[in-house]
Amino acid sequence: MRPTPVVLVTGISPDAMASATVALQWDLPGAVVVHHSIDVERGRLLRTVSDVTGVLERAEIDLEHACVSCAIREDVAPTLARLADAGRWGAIVAHLPVGAEGQQVCRVVAEDPAMRHVRIAGVLCAVDGERLVDDLLGDALLSERGVHTSEDDRRGVAEVGAAQVEYADAVTVVGRADDSELELVRALARPGATVLGDGDPLELTRLLAGIHVHAAAESWAAQVRNGPLPELAGEHVWRLDLMSERPFHPDRLHEDIEAIGGGPRRSRGCFWLPTRAAVACAWDGAGGLLSIGVAEPWARRRPFTRIVVTGMDDGRDEVAAAFERCLLSSAEVRHRGKYWEAAGDGFEAWLGDIHSSL
Repeated sequence: MRPTPVVLVTGISPDAMASATVALQWDLPGAVVVHHSIDVERGRLLRTVSDVTGVLERAEIDLEHACVSCAIREDVAPTLARLADAGRWGAIVAHLPVGAEGQQVCRVVAEDPAMRHVRIAGVLCAVDGERLVDDLLGDALLSERGVHTSEDDRRGVAEVGAAQVEYADAVTVVGRADDSELELVRALARPGATVLGDGDPLELTRLLAGIHVHAAAESWAAQVRNGPLPELAGEHVWRLDLMSERPFHPDRLHEDIEAIGGGPRRSRGCFWLPTRAAVACAWDGAGGLLSIGVAEPWARRRPFTRIVVTGMDDGRDEVAAAFERCLLSSAEVRHRGKYWEAAGDGFEAWLGDIHSSL
């Protein structure tokens, strides 16, 4: 039995996602569509399954926790496996809950033997052309838009939207967008990903054959990455690839962290502190909201700091200068070295106890 190709539809705009899903359903008459949404107030997951004959299923599922991770684990992935195992349809279009990341589903499919009849053909991110810059660089919260996935979901719209664009195999812009806005999408999207303007058709034969390469998607979305970045084409969007083999000085990072991670920009990558030399710390910012945490151990790799910042404002030079200020100077490296013994560094609230990362 051949695996059934699955197209995942992601996004933060319900209307854009619905438009993309309907277009796929229209163009793929032999497909089944499964639509998941989360009712946050009731703590329930809503599932609708349909094909050309009409609605086949409607169900409400009580979730252990009303969140995306629980929804994917408890019903999204099992439903994809069940529909694929039926062998009844030529493809599955999976409209994920608004704000869900396709990466979570792709990892389940790649790792779980129960998903053996499921093949991710592509991850399609649908974005609203009327508010592209706000959705990718603005400071609004999902809860302020009414599209949060749980009562305690404090994620930013841009934080989620930018990550979805970065992981997607194809991005479809629903609604009018100008050249600068499309340039921003292309700057964030993975090299080789397809970016479709409003009304541009998706090559369905190529899509079903498979445009998703799991390793490539994971590599581009990784927090710790050291591969080259493609050159930007256009004049509206800038990118800084800030790299160093030196760590950040904890005190100066406290002082200047907003200058690097704040503002209407997308920034992500990794850094290290001389007080926590064994671990790579994750940096994930968008629209002025910034999350940091422990990403992974360096193991045998030589530590490095690399933060990629993308923006459209006039703050490029300020960001670059702040990055340089935060790094240990050559004199500090000579005097104290890159690895410090310390009782604390002020980042315990985000990175945990300093001794737990040794």
